[in-house]
Amino acid sequence: MKSFALLFLVVICGLGGLGQKLKPKKRSNGEEINFRTKTKDVCTMSMSGDEEMKLRIECKSQGMSYWCEFTGKPSICRAFRNNPKIYWNQIAVELRKLPHACESTQVLKTTMCQKAPTEALMKQVAAGMEPEDLENQDKSVQKTSTSMRGAGKSSVKKIGKLPVLPLIRPTQHGQGSENETEAMKLAREHCWESLHGFCSYVIGIFRG
Repeated sequence: MKSFALLFLVVICGLGGLGQKLKPKKRSNGEEINFRTKTKDVCTMSMSGDEEMKLRIECKSQGMSYWCEFTGKPSICRAFRNNPKIYWNQIAVELRKLPHACESTQVLKTTMCQKAPTEALMKQVAAGMEPEDLENQDKSVQKTSTSMRGAGKSSVKKIGKLPVLPLIRPTQHGQGSENETEAMKLAREHCWESLHGFCSYVIGIFRG
């Protein structure tokens, strides 16, 4: 009886070890795959999630960076459960064939899950694009504005070295002209024509 119980225990342990060997391999969250597109864009794809997976792709291309995100339930596919690593590698291989990793890729398909339900497909849900070096551009703008301010200061210094000319008081000049006009008017009214100039001069002295 004891030998039968021992044999039963050995069989149970053996089945448990076999079950561990057949357990599907899971790719850990946050693991990344690097690849290049057909036009040499440098890209990274990262996966996260459990039942519903999220895939994010980030690329750099000629001074620009772009990204896109996909969601789906590839775990519905039995082949994915057996070896998710091959599944993600197949997606990376398909993306390498494209000139742009996020354009014209609304749905990601693999050969190992062709017959899986549509829920298993990874579908694009978001995408974006932005300049790659925004901080460098801001620094360049600040440097340019600083140099312009420096040029403005140097111009002010040069102007300060110019000789100071005596100021002309336009109000006084205007008053003199007005007095002369009034004197000539009075001379014309009260003096002979031949003495207009002399009378105007005398009247201007008294009015000035």
